[in-house]
Amino acid sequence: MTEIRSDFVAKRYAAERRFKYYGAGALVITALFLLFLISDIAIKGFPAFFEHRATVEVTIDPAKVDAAKPQAGDFDGIVKDAFRSLFPAAKSRADRKALGGLLSQGAADDLRDMVVANPALIGQTLKVPALLSDDADLYFKGMQTGLKITAGAGTLQIAQSGEEYVITGDTGDLREGQIIRANGGALRITKLEGSTVVAEAVLAPETLNTAVAGQWDMLTLSVKEAERRVNDKQVVWMEQLRSSGVIEKSIAWRFFNSGDSREAELAGLKGALVGSLLTVAVALLLALPLGIAAAIYLEQFAPKNKLTDIIEVNINNLAAVPSIIFGLLGLAVFLNFFGLPRSAPVAGGLVLALLVLPTIIIAARAALKAVPPSITEAALGVGASKQQAVFQHVLPLAIPGILTGTILGLARAFGETAPLLMIGMVAFIADVPQGFEDAATVLPVQIYLWSDLPEIAFQSKTAAAILVLMVVLFGLNAIAIYLRKRFERRW
Repeated sequence: MTEIRSDFVAKRYAAERRFKYYGAGALVITALFLLFLISDIAIKGFPAFFEHRATVEVTIDPAKVDAAKPQAGDFDGIVKDAFRSLFPAAKSRADRKALGGLLSQGAADDLRDMVVANPALIGQTLKVPALLSDDADLYFKGMQTGLKITAGAGTLQIAQSGEEYVITGDTGDLREGQIIRANGGALRITKLEGSTVVAEAVLAPETLNTAVAGQWDMLTLSVKEAERRVNDKQVVWMEQLRSSGVIEKSIAWRFFNSGDSREAELAGLKGALVGSLLTVAVALLLALPLGIAAAIYLEQFAPKNKLTDIIEVNINNLAAVPSIIFGLLGLAVFLNFFGLPRSAPVAGGLVLALLVLPTIIIAARAALKAVPPSITEAALGVGASKQQAVFQHVLPLAIPGILTGTILGLARAFGETAPLLMIGMVAFIADVPQGFEDAATVLPVQIYLWSDLPEIAFQSKTAAAILVLMVVLFGLNAIAIYLRKRFERRW
């Protein structure tokens, strides 16, 4: 009998150990999945927090910028002319257009801001940073093509034959598709015939003299020209800019202080962040007092009858209703019936208030119920009224749980997309909203809009916006934990 009992106890302990191992394994697997997800988003979104600019020397011509109205000056023309002056050989219309494609449409914004702030700069020559286009920016981030530059070790003889160029000499390391930079030009290899190389001009060489070691190099691009958004000529120009030291990399502050834009390098999150804050503020102002009041009444004062039972069942059911249903309700009631402005924080806040109200009520009731009945009984025993017992004794003890539930509910509202799409907050909004009735969008909707755009740069912007949203949500959860600890009382 003793042996049977000992064997039974051993099996029970072994089962408990296995259960612990299963739980630990589940936590490890979950942590690995979470780490992989966050790492993948961070790797994809990290490039969006930086931008590349070309430092150009500009002369602010008084004929193009009026000191009385500097805002209306032709700063775009000034910056483009200064940028093109870096490549004097690019004279054709096609070359000038290709050069212009390396600059952003907002390349002159920094110069305009400087002159508007200090009109005394008109007539002076100064160096200013010109923002590059998203295609050029992606190239310098290594997201257009891989690049390997190899210094030429031998001697080449370059001769022209019609529109083609014939290269002879030490050509053993040359491969088809490579670009040879020599004699002030760039030639792309099209054919190999033994020790003779046939090439076409990317940039016509200035001379056809012999290129010796140290005077030429090779560019090997991992992505073919037809499969990337910058052509070989633009690559050669950008490498010239890089080697001349005019390219600078800096933090893309415009990502945080600019609104949305069709141009990826100019698009920012400020409009969506402000819209989210305004929308959640409306939801908080409505849902918090109504939710707490409803919870106090149902838990402390409401009679226990069929009516309150029906109300409680409906509240629990509303907490499980898909969020898009609240969007349909908001569309029918707030927009079509009450005529509230479409795509405005006030309408979005009302919808989100309806969405989180059941959650707040349930959390507040659970917090009130967690307070021991002896607290209420002691207050009543010393002559306090029911109202005094609830508001002066029970409610203060329930505040940590109420605040935690409220903040978690608002965190859910902050990340909602579907109900806001139904009330028109999916529109393209370039301006930052200034009030509750201005057209606005929110951060989750901004992520949805960017994810649907075909430009590669917007893929990085989407991942970066997800990171920002995650930081905000983690911050809200941290606040909930802090408030719970701050107001927690022991009895």
